[in-house]
Amino acid sequence: MAAMTVAAVVERGQPFALLEAERPSPGPGEILVRIKAAGICHTDLAIRDMELGTPLPMVLGHEGAGIVEAVGADVEGFAPGDRVALSYDSCGRCPVCAEGAPQYCAEFALRNISGLGPEMQPRLRLPDGRPLFASFFGQSSFAAFALSRPRNTVKLPDALPFHLAAPLGCGMQTGAGAILNTLAARPGQSLAVLGAGAVGLAAIMAARCAGMDPIVAVDRVPARLELAQELGATHGLLSGDRLAADLAAIRPGFDAVLDTTGVPALVETGIAALGTRGTMLVLGISPPGAEARFALAGFLGGKRIVGLIEGDADPQVFVPHLAALHLEGRFPHDRLVETFPFAEINAAAHAMESGRTVKPVLLFPD
Repeated sequence: MAAMTVAAVVERGQPFALLEAERPSPGPGEILVRIKAAGICHTDLAIRDMELGTPLPMVLGHEGAGIVEAVGADVEGFAPGDRVALSYDSCGRCPVCAEGAPQYCAEFALRNISGLGPEMQPRLRLPDGRPLFASFFGQSSFAAFALSRPRNTVKLPDALPFHLAAPLGCGMQTGAGAILNTLAARPGQSLAVLGAGAVGLAAIMAARCAGMDPIVAVDRVPARLELAQELGATHGLLSGDRLAADLAAIRPGFDAVLDTTGVPALVETGIAALGTRGTMLVLGISPPGAEARFALAGFLGGKRIVGLIEGDADPQVFVPHLAALHLEGRFPHDRLVETFPFAEINAAAHAMESGRTVKPVLLFPD
């Protein structure tokens, strides 16, 4: 069987390792995609570094885009040569999927986190036959080829290049969806975004599209705050001891606060900044056991804390929507992207961790 190059986590907390693996063939209901670009998300780094129960060695990557190479039996609507973006997988059969909320699918962990997928076995192998866990978010796109399914494979307009299509499958979808789907933002509502990384900046761009005002960006990196204001934030605040007072000076109570950081102290500050009937949106990944404290009495004013996955978005609907907004010039996420050769995945990850790069996207050789 033909070989391909993958980037795998072999040991927790260590850099990605470039390995040779057997190139898979699509089984029934599967699509084989030749990956052209793949975004790096903080979730990839969290799985790399934190003990969250995922097996090793595992191929990560969940913002893939590329060209359909082959389709398995029973696949309809896709053919070799199609340009596609990949997102998270779902079963389409459980009651939650039937309600139109595939991001909370009963099989979400199996299909997206376990490394096994619904077949209950690793789909990749090393040349010596040892299993290599994959199916991460239904794709494992840190590889020259990835297996996906029709539910997490979305056709792309020809005008959208692969390196801009890739981030739509998770980071952009999560941030923008939190505003447009979960919050269902209305013109004139106020918003504070904690963390001006890729997800936070996607939320800010979506908030501008929705007519929210004011839109406050909070980060520890001044350059990120400058970029946030260029993309639609009305204010930029450095995180620190004065943050609560600075937020209150802009707005005594916000309609919504979005946390992308998972830092308990920032979540607590965000909750305290809510106004009457305000909504705290929580989507940052925290270490196991992390807790935030808040006053129960403060929620008698109709306030809410809402956790969410993937921006409450169905990728078949929302990825094309974001692609259309970008092509209209209303969602300029190209401002966030820096490309790196696939072989430089560890340099790309470091650039994101250091704050130098907002959204690194890996480009694969032809």
